[in-house]
Amino acid sequence: MDVGRLCAALVAIKSENPPGDTADVIEYIRDFLDARGIPATVTDTGSGRCNLVTKNPKKPLLFCGHVDVVPAGEGWTHPPYAGVIEDGSVWGRGATDMKGGCAAILAACDSVVQEGRELPADLAFVCDEEAGGDYGIRHLIRENMLAPCDCLIAEPTPARHPCIGQKGLCRITVDFTGTPGHGSLYPVVGVNAIMEAMGLLSYLHTLHDRRFPVNGDLKELVEASAGVFSEEFHIQDGSRILERVTFNPGVIEGGEKVNIIARHCSLGLEMRIPWGCSIPEIVSDIRKHVPNGTMNVDTTSDPTLTDPTGDFTSIVCREVEHAWGGTVFPILQWAASDARHLRRAGFNVIEYGPGELATLHGIDERVSVASLEKAVRIYRGILDAYSIRKKAR
Repeated sequence: MDVGRLCAALVAIKSENPPGDTADVIEYIRDFLDARGIPATVTDTGSGRCNLVTKNPKKPLLFCGHVDVVPAGEGWTHPPYAGVIEDGSVWGRGATDMKGGCAAILAACDSVVQEGRELPADLAFVCDEEAGGDYGIRHLIRENMLAPCDCLIAEPTPARHPCIGQKGLCRITVDFTGTPGHGSLYPVVGVNAIMEAMGLLSYLHTLHDRRFPVNGDLKELVEASAGVFSEEFHIQDGSRILERVTFNPGVIEGGEKVNIIARHCSLGLEMRIPWGCSIPEIVSDIRKHVPNGTMNVDTTSDPTLTDPTGDFTSIVCREVEHAWGGTVFPILQWAASDARHLRRAGFNVIEYGPGELATLHGIDERVSVASLEKAVRIYRGILDAYSIRKKAR
């Protein structure tokens, strides 16, 4: 099977979130599975937010992927939903995050079925990962449509480094209130809500300066992961990503008119929380820097981790080494995904997938066909390993 063309076909089916409508791409995947005798159930959680799960999931392995993508924006070399294959890569929104991984899952499963063998894994393709997963993987968990097992999520990762853990997540919204007046009198008179927000942003830089070191095996994981990050993102000190609170003020809106002291300002803030850091303490510290306003905590999630010495980790690392050669070891993840929800529900989760990390959520997102083909080989190796384990029981 040509996994590059399969990836291009998925990319060409627009599934931006927002609005989050994944009906068309899920229908494509259902047709693909039906043609190979793999029955599946599709759920619609509203407004076309669709998920797919193979029927009667009870196998010891789950392959999982999300099919929603972030908005494309403008300025692309190729139209973001054309599914162009050029210069050895599939170009378009979602090629790396993560329709490339979904295509590799499907191609690996196809290779097993074409040999007349039973698929030793269940499959889940979900919506809403880019918005927190409430309509996607969290819905499937709430409805008991998945049973805890070993789970591989085909999120893009460094080629030789499966991800076995993730930093925590905290998203808050702060609404600042000022005292309006004529703009010509500020800062002598009045309280400017926009400047109040700036005060909090200045504090966040000092928060990032704090380190949260860990000990033992986790320390070794952090150090190894930091080295990978330094190489992947061309930064000098990758430990700043994992040992510190990273923050992004993603949305800010405020003010009424240029000559009025701003009465209102709203700030949407996301923070990634390292191991050893208390989210309640961080939230409490931030509240102290919001004297004129209200703060709502929208989402929190503590850091999560899969056993680095477990059988599942060993199997995945072995298959990655077979495909790529070189030194292979698991790392921790700087971002968040559906893995955190699955781990809390009792799943043993590893992320591994193809992609060009530098293009993640960016303009000209793409994935190399070579990395897609490697991923198919790796997924097929994992499937074969679970087939052998099943026979041995």
